Amino acid sequence: MYDGKWKMDKKTLTYCDLGFIDYKEAWDLQHEIHTKRVGGEVEDTFFLLEHPNTYTLGKTAHRENLKSSEEYLKENSISVYDIDRGGDITYHGPGQIVGYPIIDLINWFKDTHKYLRALEEVIIKTCSEYGLNCERNPKHTGVWIGDRKIAAIGIKVSRWITMHGFAFNVNTDLNLFNGIIPCGIPDKSVTSLSKELNSEISIQEVKDKLLNNFSNVFNYNTVITLLREEVIQTSFTTTY
Repeated sequence: MYDGKWKMDKKTLTYCDLGFIDYKEAWDLQHEIHTKRVGGEVEDTFFLLEHPNTYTLGKTAHRENLKSSEEYLKENSISVYDIDRGGDITYHGPGQIVGYPIIDLINWFKDTHKYLRALEEVIIKTCSEYGLNCERNPKHTGVWIGDRKIAAIGIKVSRWITMHGFAFNVNTDLNLFNGIIPCGIPDKSVTSLSKELNSEISIQEVKDKLLNNFSNVFNYNTVITLLREEVIQTSFTTTY
């Protein structure tokens, strides 16, 4: 469990709100930043964003958990990707905030279990600011309200640098989870911040809270904010 005592030396975080971005474009960008982070060319980096309708299958995914027909995928403009994170299948789409931390765990804790719990803590703290009592499930990674999953987490760690991250349902169209068995868990449901609060929530407000809680949980005392254009234009050629 996260106990609030995992803090180490103060660090700097580079943050960018990528807005609405195609899944493959963001995936390629993650790989590029990951390579630069391994080489020490950039600081720890944190992206928040939204994707168009997308299903992603992790390395351990079971193909049968993709229930959708080709017709369903086409009708709903859903792209499908087999990707390099852990975990099973999940949905990304408008109204869902996706977080991609590309950070060096050597400067934090070389422990992927603690890292997963810390990502959960970021979501739990954010939900608590809206009066929701979220929790962990001892059998399933993610953030839960009872048997309802409000945030999925799937990561990749290579050379102790992280990729991928979390998907937090805010104003998400939950009907599009019907085309899959979310995270391969057939006996649980999904929920969203707006469903639990019975009101649409400001995406920007939630992003601000996520950034603040991420910075606190991972002990960044300096946050440098870059525009999307700055990251995309420079990431493939120069350092930050």
